[in-house]
Amino acid sequence: MPELPEVEVSRLGISPHITDQKISKVIIRNPNLRWPVPDDVKSAEGQVVDSVSRRAKYLLLNTKVGSIILHLGMSGNLRVVDKSVPLLKHDHIDIEFGNGAVLRLNDARRFGACLWQAPDTQHELMGKLGPEPLTDDFTDIHLFEKSRNKQVAVKNFIMDNHVVVGVGNIYANESLFKAGIHPNRAAGKISKKRYEVLTQHIKETLANAIKQGGTTLKDFIQTDGKPGYFAQELLVYGRSGEACVKCDQKLKEIRLGQRSTVFCGHCQR
Repeated sequence: MPELPEVEVSRLGISPHITDQKISKVIIRNPNLRWPVPDDVKSAEGQVVDSVSRRAKYLLLNTKVGSIILHLGMSGNLRVVDKSVPLLKHDHIDIEFGNGAVLRLNDARRFGACLWQAPDTQHELMGKLGPEPLTDDFTDIHLFEKSRNKQVAVKNFIMDNHVVVGVGNIYANESLFKAGIHPNRAAGKISKKRYEVLTQHIKETLANAIKQGGTTLKDFIQTDGKPGYFAQELLVYGRSGEACVKCDQKLKEIRLGQRSTVFCGHCQR
């Protein structure tokens, strides 16, 4: 599943090609995505994209009459192509621009979304989201206060979008390892000092992933349908049974919230 850094890199990748461009046509080939695609998205036809923004894992193409909201779901990807480029299987939505470019949404599993947000409103999906992790609104104090009396595992706690958005499975594994915190430790049992360390590692891990992904922005101008995501330099995720980079002991794997969770039993407490 694309996580926050991949979605942010998607935003950076498509923005130069569609910002300040007029939407000439919105083509909906398959409206049956995670939620039915509303006809309202066609309201953007004839409008100029003023900006492309991101909230959590949602991308917003902002115009004066409203915003097209895109979500990549489990397997979706966006490509900027010329409108003459042949369609691929699962190319469900095209947003055509006056300059001949097309923003094309491909989603094999159809867990993604294309929705509409009217001006000066907030879509209900974004109403209860926590702070963005790379902003000043996300602090150790916020995590500490939200965690009090919580028995839920800290890994699940920091992956809760009501607490903070965008800390997906990969980056939760990595941040907890760097902070030396056992992923199954109760969120309410962790001190403010340790949350200060964890908060900093969450910010640094996500920022570094976005920076690394910046080298692949050219991949968003392509015709082969491959997502323009980037290889990760991971310390624990996907490395179960391998040696810990800190102590050389074998990394362990458990399931938390039905997700793979890899950690070092020696370094994380």
